Amino acid sequence: MSNYPLILCAVLLLIAAESFAENPRPSLDIVKQQMAARYGDRHPAQWGENTFGVKTRLDTKEKVIALTLDACGSAKGKGIDSGLLDFLAREQIPATLFINSRWIDANPDAFVAVAANPLFEIANHGTWHKPASVSGRSIYGIPGTKDASELVSEIELNARKIEELTGKRPKLYRSGTAYYDEVAVEIANALDHQVAGFSLLGDAGATYSAAQVKAALLRAAPGDIALLHMNHPESGTGAGIIAAIPELKRRGFRFARMSDYPLK
Repeated sequence: MSNYPLILCAVLLLIAAESFAENPRPSLDIVKQQMAARYGDRHPAQWGENTFGVKTRLDTKEKVIALTLDACGSAKGKGIDSGLLDFLAREQIPATLFINSRWIDANPDAFVAVAANPLFEIANHGTWHKPASVSGRSIYGIPGTKDASELVSEIELNARKIEELTGKRPKLYRSGTAYYDEVAVEIANALDHQVAGFSLLGDAGATYSAAQVKAALLRAAPGDIALLHMNHPESGTGAGIIAAIPELKRRGFRFARMSDYPLK
């Protein structure tokens, strides 16, 4: 992935600069102030993966699956499964890639390469990979964003980084851990992101074996959104996906990016 010409990065940066010049955005501080004024007094009643407003399926009865691959960027999660991405590119399998800011910093050339491939849709996986909360609520021992202002930074800093590097602002957001309260979902929507959940747990945080990943994917139903990872090449995720795709094709399934269909 790192052998792509450096000129590609320069071209993307030029396009991005022209886009920003034509469409300047409000400063981050202004956006934070606006969101804090609008949502700062709200008290959430829900907390989970399927909070109100989270989109978990493609709105279709066709035999279509969306493969979504997270790149979380933690200290042990900055790798890249090049074998999996090369396979998807070679077989022309589209996917939606949820990229964390720290992963971009650790893999700048790889990020530019995957962003330049039209098969792959780049989505927002946050700046620090925090659960999306307006009260600091935690899950799995990971503290969530403490308030509306910090949530804006979690979403918006990475959205702007992606836009600067690619010239295109992401339209989908998945929080670290995929947990949300319903006020956080509203804030994400106000920042022009749909919140992307999932209906099929594909690799349980890259802990499944290849056989488990394959078995999970072969339980797919029309419209499923599969949650998987692309940042743990040592895991069974890549091998499991590669093993499952031919069988899914034999069963008549096709693959899509999340933005290819309405979401529900």
